Amino acid sequence: MVFTSRAGGVSASPYDSFNLGDHVGDAPESVAANRQRLQDILGLEHIVWMEQLHTPNVTVVDGTEELPIPATDAVVTTTPGVGLGVLVADCVPVLLADSTAKVVGAAHAGRLGARNGIVAKTVAAMQALGATPAGITALLGPAASGKHYELPKEIALDVESKLPGSLATTAKGTTGLDLRAGLVRQLLSLGVTNIDADPRCTIEDKDFFSYRREGTTGRQAGVVWINDQR
Repeated sequence: MVFTSRAGGVSASPYDSFNLGDHVGDAPESVAANRQRLQDILGLEHIVWMEQLHTPNVTVVDGTEELPIPATDAVVTTTPGVGLGVLVADCVPVLLADSTAKVVGAAHAGRLGARNGIVAKTVAAMQALGATPAGITALLGPAASGKHYELPKEIALDVESKLPGSLATTAKGTTGLDLRAGLVRQLLSLGVTNIDADPRCTIEDKDFFSYRREGTTGRQAGVVWINDQR
């Protein structure tokens, strides 16, 4: 499991420099070069990318699909050597792995996806392939923090009603959301107890792309895979 930052690529401002998103206006050749660099660093021949639309859809993949996987916000695989990539710039990238059952998953948990159960659905899809909640390790990456993720109260309360534990108060004293906190609570309720959440805030930390901070910007990624030991 790895998370990238915005450093180490070839993209020009405002996508500087390791932008991995091909839908944000960056030069296609720069994105392709950055994605190839990521694959080379990780020793992977293939990374599955999604058309992330804040849906509750989970897709099981084997690496032979045409990319990006349409209208999905989580992917799951049992195929060794296939990386699962999730692109973010404030949303929560959630990586899941059951090393015993050899099942992995990656979920894009933005406000709508987290509210509508994308992470719980990913866990369920992994269980259908043989994973167990007790065997799953979860890693939540850098994302917008409750300290800076400000939202209208009615929207935040709606998310809290579906994802308890996510309601927060920002540094300004206004209503906000801490999606990572809500997702950790949700994972624990599902029986997933081996959880690590990176506390860094993408809005605050300029080492990361942030849509809220910058508007036009790139995307960093989380990637998870099963080692190919054949």
